Amino acid sequence: MARKKVLVLGSGAREHALCRALSAEAEVTVMPGNAGIAAEAATLPGKADDLPAVVAAARASFAELVVVGPEAPLCAGVTDALVEAGFLVFGPSRAAAELEASKSFCKDFMKRHGIPTSDYAVFEDADAAEAHARAIGRPLVVKADGLAAGKGVVVASSVEETCAAIHAFMREGLFGAAGRKVVLEDKVTGQEVSFHAICDGARFVPLAAAQDHKRLEDGDRGPNTGGMGAYSPPPVVTPALEARILAEVIRPTVDGMAKEGRPFRGVLFAGLMIGERGELSVLEFNVRFGDPETAVLLARLDGALLPYLEGAARGDLGPLADRSPPVRNGPALAVVMAAAGYPESPRVGDAIEGLDAAAAVPAVSVLHAGTRREDGKFLTAGGRVLCITAHAADLDAAAEAAYTAVDRVRFAGSQHRRDIGARARTPQKSRATTP
Repeated sequence: MARKKVLVLGSGAREHALCRALSAEAEVTVMPGNAGIAAEAATLPGKADDLPAVVAAARASFAELVVVGPEAPLCAGVTDALVEAGFLVFGPSRAAAELEASKSFCKDFMKRHGIPTSDYAVFEDADAAEAHARAIGRPLVVKADGLAAGKGVVVASSVEETCAAIHAFMREGLFGAAGRKVVLEDKVTGQEVSFHAICDGARFVPLAAAQDHKRLEDGDRGPNTGGMGAYSPPPVVTPALEARILAEVIRPTVDGMAKEGRPFRGVLFAGLMIGERGELSVLEFNVRFGDPETAVLLARLDGALLPYLEGAARGDLGPLADRSPPVRNGPALAVVMAAAGYPESPRVGDAIEGLDAAAAVPAVSVLHAGTRREDGKFLTAGGRVLCITAHAADLDAAAEAAYTAVDRVRFAGSQHRRDIGARARTPQKSRATTP
């Protein structure tokens, strides 16, 4: 029986993980991919947010399903363009993708549908935003309204820092058009976790929870990044809390989007803050698989991924809906290795050594993100370079395997955290992975 043809759009570790998972079930082509993906699957040149080029690639690869990885193509309407051309697509429409494309739309949507989130205000005038911050008199979270590659957020520690962020976003154009409108919201404290659900517009399949590490440096210090590592499952998400997340966040979001004429088909990614007493607050929604969360979620998946993606794309998950897919015993942990200068100005072109040695560590998967190949050598080609993932019987063992592999990889200026999953690991074992 001929295997189905699947086109995956994107070039990061998320797409590498999707490619590996789907390759067991389908013939996979990736556009544009990266050097690591190209060693395992067919790739096509082009940009994932170039809509005519994507449609042409879907035709050239005879795609029976297109899986969209990054947010930018979704927010640009790639799903709409592909559907109009007759293709089955896993990923929300442009209208549904506004949940991520606009932070103000997202906050207003949650307010309309009673989804727990912090108080906020939206501004398009910098003077008015700064006046509001000073009137509130306490530090706020400043968010660029549009897409900013996961970096358009400042969690201020003072009123002056709040105003400085407003100035940088709105007057200096730090994030271009994405920062001309800002959301100012109250800070919430606790543990930040991610929760993914595959949705068909009316029903959903819950996936496992994960905990991402956004800050560049150990101890959650340094600038925000697109993510420096993750692990799954985080102990804070108990079965009781997961039931609340489904009832208070995922279900009303799916229902609300359908009621507003924006049925959500794809993966809904809720960024959540869990307070010390179990308080639940939605920080944001993303409309695609997280990166690096995808690495750990798929490392734990026990069985086929394709039926879930196809069911959601068709708008009919059928008997798969409302129950979690099977997962393998034991947690997974991923460590991101980033380039020199990341996140502000990542350096490219540094030679990467030790990839084979890292991949030889038992239970480890080496996923490529920002890499290219030249004269037979792998070189850095982006901010986040690699995502080293391990699945094991317990989190300590997963961390030990992942960091053993990390220590075998070398490139100039490499940056990575040594404390991924430390909150949930045995303290002595956590310290053992730190030089």
